[in-house]
Amino acid sequence: MPSNDILFQPIKIGDVELPNRIVMASMSRARTDNPDLVPVALQAEYYRQRASAGLIMSEGTWPSEEAIGALQVPGLFNERQAEGWKRVTDAVHADGGRIFVQLGHCGAASHPDLHCGRLPLAPSAVGLEQPVFTPGGFKTSPTPQAMTLEDIERTIGDYAHATRLARQAGFDGVELHGIVGYLIPEFLNETFNLRRDHYGGSIENRARFVLEVLEAMIGEWSAGRVGLKLSPGVGLGRLQPTAQTLPTYEYLVAEVSKLKLAYLQLYHPAGDLGGTPVAALAAGTAAYFRPFYDGTIMANGGLTQESARAMLEAAHADLVSFGAPYIANPDLVERFRHGLPLAVADPETYYQGGERGYTDYAPAPR
Repeated sequence: MPSNDILFQPIKIGDVELPNRIVMASMSRARTDNPDLVPVALQAEYYRQRASAGLIMSEGTWPSEEAIGALQVPGLFNERQAEGWKRVTDAVHADGGRIFVQLGHCGAASHPDLHCGRLPLAPSAVGLEQPVFTPGGFKTSPTPQAMTLEDIERTIGDYAHATRLARQAGFDGVELHGIVGYLIPEFLNETFNLRRDHYGGSIENRARFVLEVLEAMIGEWSAGRVGLKLSPGVGLGRLQPTAQTLPTYEYLVAEVSKLKLAYLQLYHPAGDLGGTPVAALAAGTAAYFRPFYDGTIMANGGLTQESARAMLEAAHADLVSFGAPYIANPDLVERFRHGLPLAVADPETYYQGGERGYTDYAPAPR
């Protein structure tokens, strides 16, 4: 690759200097095999192996017990979990890497079996009817319990507390998970948010929750250490884009721009968007929202080395993130840099299990 290849140029995002623009996207790998949801040594090795990324995004991580929506996914809501994550961040930093933790709440995409029989919390009592992996196998998510104002206030505080623990655990920053059909998209979608208070109804009200969460996270650290990931064109279960989706996200992105975050990450869906309410995103979600956001944009979703480079060169994005390629290619940056072929991952080992299909992928021979 030429020395001036934009993929390998350094960039500063908020308060953090990155050596290149290749980001490892968040991927749940379900290796936290203990009831306390404390990251284990195997996870420290997994992330360490991928430290050459310009930035590593951790797997989605619970900011509270109420946020849980799957098995064997780590948390960051108590001291023991922070200590477990400190082992991860120390390993990444020892190899020269940088790592943000992604904090996410599943909202209605959960099940009482994960909450001692209690219904999951969501903006309104509207069900996703989404399969949830529980101790008893996959079960369909039920109609959730509508959050009270006290629940909302507590949840905002949970994100702030998790951000405080992220600093303590040695992360370089935090990312707010706002994609697919989890809690934040539920607040933004008018078919799932039926509230009649100041968190529902108008676009401004439906966007209020995510903005207040971001402000709380910023208050625990700084805007330059906080990122946000959104996926306007992606649905989950019964939550799908509507005619109000693009106006809602246009407003939200413009408001987020004022917060001067480290970055905004935008996930572009696979498949043909023609004939959908979000058909205008067909040429690229990052490109569509660029005029609404005065800051660093990270593009995510189905990128190749070539398409990622083209996106950066066209200034549609400033960073590019890769998920699946990082499973079998811990040295993805080096493979891209030297034009080496990519290894293929085994989907049977994506979730759960031990080191097989997790830390046993070798670097490319050179």
